[in-house]
Amino acid sequence: MRCGIKGSSILITGGAGFIGSHLVDGLIDAGASEIIVIDNMFLGSKNNLNKAILNGIHLYSDDAEHDDALQYIFNNHKIDIVFNCATKALNYSFLNPANAFTTNVQVIRNLLELQRKNAFGTLCHFSTSEVYGTAVYEPMDENHPINPTTTYAAGKAAADLMLQSYVRMFNLDAFIVRPFNNYGPRQNYEGMMAGVIPRTIKKIINSETPEIHGTGLQTRDFIYVKDTIDAILGVYNKLKPAESVNISTDGQISIKEVIEKISSYLGYRGEIIYKTARKADVECHNASNQKIKSLISYNLTNFDTGLRETIEWYKRIFKNQK
Repeated sequence: MRCGIKGSSILITGGAGFIGSHLVDGLIDAGASEIIVIDNMFLGSKNNLNKAILNGIHLYSDDAEHDDALQYIFNNHKIDIVFNCATKALNYSFLNPANAFTTNVQVIRNLLELQRKNAFGTLCHFSTSEVYGTAVYEPMDENHPINPTTTYAAGKAAADLMLQSYVRMFNLDAFIVRPFNNYGPRQNYEGMMAGVIPRTIKKIINSETPEIHGTGLQTRDFIYVKDTIDAILGVYNKLKPAESVNISTDGQISIKEVIEKISSYLGYRGEIIYKTARKADVECHNASNQKIKSLISYNLTNFDTGLRETIEWYKRIFKNQK
């Protein structure tokens, strides 16, 4: 019998990051009795958890890749459920491909070993749409071939397979959620690890020229981060062990169109720089969300609405930094 969210003690690895911090907020609203976060702050930020810290969460600035760091937490907290959001950004795999792969594999290995030894009951693992690679057919459903094009995605694919093998070998209660391209408040906007949406917003606000890698015709299935969290909490009690589910919208949009929408909203009419395409860049992401729609009431934020809310959030952040 899977333990419910309400009244449970929950650990979130990578919980100070973009998606992880929104998950923390969602778990607080869902009535979790205790929330513990471990994050090495590679891209996470304590600022993402300001509200949550006021609600009494426990924050460990440590690395879930180290099994002794996790063991310390389990020695000091009785944990019922783990949500694994720990990862390193896709762009990082072009700087340090080996470590990007290892992080995705090592964290899930540590968690599965703890679960195998009855340290906690349920594991919800965050995979990524990147494991599919470029679409072989559209829309991509959960049976789409796994064909990662980066070491980041390869590590995520390996983590998914490891989880499924542990479930079969040891009868664990662990399942996989596979979000597509998330956007929204708190996504990183600094340096090479920045997401395309916040990076473009920042450039335009700072009177810099926005840029596109490649033709800009490559497509993504962008989903508002709060919709992702609602969906994950909704399917928590619906998925069977080892099962996976896509979390996506009802369509795709090109990077070029995204840049143009941001430019229009911010009143930018200048040029857009086209740079060399990134190697191994996925050309097409158009997901099927029929499975999740069959499991829960699935509500999605219109992209234009979510983008406006996201831009307004970043405008406030950049204004407060001046």
